[in-house]
Amino acid sequence: MTDLGTWPAGPGAQQAGPPSGSLADLLERVLDKGIVIAGDIKIDLLDIELLTIRLRLFIASVETAKKAGIDWWETDPALSSRAARDALTEENARLRARLDALEEAGTDGKEAIR
Repeated sequence: MTDLGTWPAGPGAQQAGPPSGSLADLLERVLDKGIVIAGDIKIDLLDIELLTIRLRLFIASVETAKKAGIDWWETDPALSSRAARDALTEENARLRARLDALEEAGTDGKEAIR
Protein backbone atom coordinates (compact mmCIF):
# COMPACT_ATOMS: atom_id res chain seq x y z
CA MET A 1 0.00 0.00 0.00
CA THR A 2 1.13 3.58 -0.66
CA ASP A 3 1.74 5.93 2.22
CA LEU A 4 -0.54 8.97 1.83
CA GLY A 5 0.64 10.65 5.00
CA THR A 6 2.03 13.67 3.11
CA TRP A 7 -1.38 14.78 1.81
CA PRO A 8 -3.26 17.30 3.97
CA ALA A 9 -6.46 15.91 5.36
CA GLY A 10 -9.25 17.15 7.53
CA PRO A 11 -11.17 20.41 7.75
CA GLY A 12 -8.12 22.50 8.74
CA ALA A 13 -5.98 21.39 5.78
CA GLN A 14 -4.96 23.96 3.17
CA GLN A 15 -5.12 23.32 -0.54
CA ALA A 16 -2.01 23.82 -2.65
CA GLY A 17 -2.34 26.15 -5.64
CA PRO A 18 -2.35 29.80 -6.58
CA PRO A 19 -3.28 32.26 -3.86
CA SER A 20 -6.94 33.10 -3.92
CA GLY A 21 -8.05 36.69 -4.33
CA SER A 22 -11.22 38.51 -4.98
CA LEU A 23 -12.59 39.22 -8.42
CA ALA A 24 -11.86 42.91 -7.85
CA ASP A 25 -8.17 42.14 -7.26
CA LEU A 26 -8.01 40.07 -10.43
CA LEU A 27 -9.77 42.76 -12.47
CA GLU A 28 -7.45 45.45 -11.10
CA ARG A 29 -4.40 43.37 -12.02
CA VAL A 30 -5.70 42.70 -15.56
CA LEU A 31 -6.58 46.34 -16.18
CA ASP A 32 -3.23 47.51 -14.79
CA LYS A 33 -1.13 45.18 -16.93
CA GLY A 34 -3.51 44.54 -19.83
CA ILE A 35 -4.32 41.26 -21.50
CA VAL A 36 -4.41 40.31 -25.17
CA ILE A 37 -6.66 37.59 -26.52
CA ALA A 38 -6.06 36.63 -30.14
CA GLY A 39 -7.64 34.07 -32.39
CA ASP A 40 -8.22 33.20 -36.01
CA ILE A 41 -11.22 31.50 -37.59
CA LYS A 42 -10.65 30.03 -41.00
CA ILE A 43 -13.23 28.28 -43.17
CA ASP A 44 -11.92 26.18 -46.07
CA LEU A 45 -13.78 24.04 -48.57
CA LEU A 46 -11.73 21.58 -50.62
CA ASP A 47 -8.51 23.48 -49.87
CA ILE A 48 -10.09 26.78 -51.01
CA GLU A 49 -10.11 29.50 -48.39
CA LEU A 50 -13.64 30.88 -48.15
CA LEU A 51 -13.47 33.04 -45.06
CA THR A 52 -10.87 34.18 -42.56
CA ILE A 53 -11.76 36.16 -39.45
CA ARG A 54 -9.02 37.49 -37.21
CA LEU A 55 -10.03 38.51 -33.73
CA ARG A 56 -7.84 40.58 -31.43
CA LEU A 57 -9.08 41.67 -28.02
CA PHE A 58 -7.06 43.98 -25.79
CA ILE A 59 -8.45 44.47 -22.30
CA ALA A 60 -6.81 47.22 -20.27
CA SER A 61 -7.46 50.45 -18.45
CA VAL A 62 -7.49 53.70 -20.40
CA GLU A 63 -4.09 54.65 -18.98
CA THR A 64 -2.55 51.29 -19.93
CA ALA A 65 -4.05 51.51 -23.42
CA LYS A 66 -2.63 55.01 -23.90
CA LYS A 67 0.80 53.74 -22.82
CA ALA A 68 0.45 51.06 -25.52
CA GLY A 69 -0.36 53.75 -28.09
CA ILE A 70 -4.05 52.96 -28.37
CA ASP A 71 -6.38 55.97 -28.24
CA TRP A 72 -8.88 55.50 -31.09
CA TRP A 73 -11.81 56.50 -28.88
CA GLU A 74 -10.45 60.04 -28.73
CA THR A 75 -10.54 60.48 -32.52
CA ASP A 76 -13.76 58.62 -33.35
CA PRO A 77 -16.58 61.16 -33.87
CA ALA A 78 -19.15 58.60 -32.71
CA LEU A 79 -17.44 58.29 -29.32
CA SER A 80 -15.95 61.73 -28.68
CA SER A 81 -17.74 65.08 -28.81
CA ARG A 82 -14.37 66.81 -29.36
CA ALA A 83 -13.64 64.56 -32.34
CA ALA A 84 -17.13 65.26 -33.73
CA ARG A 85 -16.53 69.02 -33.41
CA ASP A 86 -13.13 68.67 -35.07
CA ALA A 87 -14.66 66.67 -37.94
CA LEU A 88 -17.35 69.32 -38.47
CA THR A 89 -14.77 72.12 -38.33
CA GLU A 90 -12.61 70.33 -40.89
CA GLU A 91 -15.58 69.73 -43.20
CA ASN A 92 -16.64 73.37 -42.83
CA ALA A 93 -13.12 74.55 -43.77
CA ARG A 94 -13.08 72.28 -46.87
CA LEU A 95 -16.49 73.54 -47.99
CA ARG A 96 -15.48 77.19 -47.48
CA ALA A 97 -12.30 76.65 -49.51
CA ARG A 98 -14.32 75.02 -52.29
CA LEU A 99 -16.83 77.89 -52.25
CA ASP A 100 -14.01 80.46 -52.41
CA ALA A 101 -12.47 78.64 -55.39
CA LEU A 102 -15.84 78.63 -57.20
CA GLU A 103 -16.38 82.32 -56.49
CA GLU A 104 -12.90 83.16 -57.79
CA ALA A 105 -13.66 81.25 -60.98
CA GLY A 106 -16.54 83.68 -61.55
CA THR A 107 -19.36 81.19 -61.33
CA ASP A 108 -22.13 80.88 -58.86
CA GLY A 109 -21.35 77.20 -58.54
CA LYS A 110 -24.13 75.84 -60.74
CA GLU A 111 -21.94 75.10 -63.78
CA ALA A 112 -19.00 73.78 -61.74
CA ILE A 113 -21.08 71.41 -59.65
CA ARG A 114 -22.51 69.56 -62.65
